[in-house]
Amino acid sequence: MTKRHKRQKPENIGSAQSVSRQAAAEESPLTSTLSVIILILALLGMVLTTYLTYTTSFETHPAFCGEDSGCDLVQSSRWATFLGMPMSLWGLLTYAVMAGLAWQTRTRPKNWTPLLFVAICGFSISAYLTVVSVVEIEATCPYCLASFGIITAIMVLSLVRRPPDWSTSLKEAAVVAVLIVGGLHLHYSGVFDEAAGPEDPQLKALAIHLSDTDAKFYGAYWCPRCQEQKALFKASAKRLPYVECSSGGRGSPLTAPCVVNEIRSYPTWIINDQRYTGVQIPRTLAGASHFTWKE
Repeated sequence: MTKRHKRQKPENIGSAQSVSRQAAAEESPLTSTLSVIILILALLGMVLTTYLTYTTSFETHPAFCGEDSGCDLVQSSRWATFLGMPMSLWGLLTYAVMAGLAWQTRTRPKNWTPLLFVAICGFSISAYLTVVSVVEIEATCPYCLASFGIITAIMVLSLVRRPPDWSTSLKEAAVVAVLIVGGLHLHYSGVFDEAAGPEDPQLKALAIHLSDTDAKFYGAYWCPRCQEQKALFKASAKRLPYVECSSGGRGSPLTAPCVVNEIRSYPTWIINDQRYTGVQIPRTLAGASHFTWKE
């Protein structure tokens, strides 16, 4: 029995030494440096996307990007929002997650795996949007390209670290990334939501015509029939000459333009000094505004 115990002892020592070497490798100066660099890059990404979210929310142009510039075209395109939120805000949330994971990798090496996972998914989405801006929008935004460069650097550095089972994690992340990008493409193709898809040429032309002829569409953001009216114009709804009457919520005082025009119900259209209440189909609006509607 004593001999058996003696034979097992070297094995235990070898196992302990192996664990010790692994722990030392996980806490190596290179690993610590990579964590700091990725953290700094993620923080830079947060600053950049916070600025873009701010300019989008307050409808201002980013610095060095004038009206009709490449940046303006990209930021005002239908690809600039997702589920009602600016794409830059989604980017901000992604960078915040990566910053948190990078900070935790200093003491919790297991977090390198989820960091790699998030970085690959974020890179894939950013790459998809970059291709869209070049191919579909035919314009580029320096801020978006800078964000693409940051997320690419974070992904490469995460791959350099090679966390445990990194090859398996890489394959799983690649599959998830493909599914996410595929879902985004279907979304922006109008499969799930027509308002996110390409514009119908005739509805687009009618919406522009209504705006150019000083027609007004008065409504409230909480009004279901107003949302129904916008839905009839699909992806061109944002071009309608909409006037908000209840910015403070249901029961709040009317905004000044609605008081002046004595708006009593939503939606209300005023076209060529004529008043139309209730949801109006595009053909009716075309006739009222003298727009040639083709069946």
